[in-house]
Amino acid sequence: MTLNQLRVFLAAARLGSFTAAADALEMAQPSVSELVKRLEETYGTRLFVRGGRRLILTSAGRELLPLAEQTVACASAADRALRAVNALTGGVASFGLLRNANYYALSTLLTQFHEAHPSVRIRVVGVNSVEVAHMVQVGELEAGLVVLPVDTTELTVLPLRRDEVLYASTNPEHVARPVTITDLAERNLILYDAHYGWRDPTRRQLADRAQIEGVTLEARIEVEQTSSALDLVAAGAGDTFISKTIVDSGTCPSEIRFTSFADPFFETVALVQREDTVLSPATAELARLARLMLSDSANL
Repeated sequence: MTLNQLRVFLAAARLGSFTAAADALEMAQPSVSELVKRLEETYGTRLFVRGGRRLILTSAGRELLPLAEQTVACASAADRALRAVNALTGGVASFGLLRNANYYALSTLLTQFHEAHPSVRIRVVGVNSVEVAHMVQVGELEAGLVVLPVDTTELTVLPLRRDEVLYASTNPEHVARPVTITDLAERNLILYDAHYGWRDPTRRQLADRAQIEGVTLEARIEVEQTSSALDLVAAGAGDTFISKTIVDSGTCPSEIRFTSFADPFFETVALVQREDTVLSPATAELARLARLMLSDSANL
């Protein structure tokens, strides 16, 4: 049983003759008759009573009619959906965004995409890079932007931008020179991403360096948002570290000063997707725009 056979059967049942069905489907009348005949022969039963002025459904034909209508309707809907997605006049762009996405002007990315493709639904999940990578791995998201390192099992990883991490403090002595990992171990640290803790990619880099140096890093205060950490630093409660992109955004409290690390380190922003998955046209276009916005070959 094929979709063509079901479409011909429905047209003949609705219009009452093979000739009318052939005209409606823009087919030759013998082809229409042959498709119905083959369907009948496959199941060894008649679908129409022939010989009168109008085709009449048999009991088998009446049983098939609603199922054929449902099948053809579903196939037509699927065809429309895929054509809409390919033309970016429909579908869903499913994408994950890294922490602090707004500092990278990614809200502008979403605005531009929506203005260009207003009929495409956008599903964007903004969580820690650890979670974004996991959601892409298990298929909850098609693709996403993360800060490395994350678990890249079964993922294709495309680095896009390298962003230096700076030390932030209101204490002039703490930013008078580049800081070392030993300096961090001796100071009151205010760290963000409290939920993910030392699983956070940036913290993981520092923890690895501390292990090599034989020291332990501990947070005096942990909060969830970067802005909260910066407010606490501005109030003199301790020090933190943030990416240069945030510093350059002009949103940091004016009381805070910055310095680099003695052994500079960086956050690398990357695009991830499953190795065995082809992105839908909508998500592929959103990923393309993200690459254009974030790519900075001079920094990679």
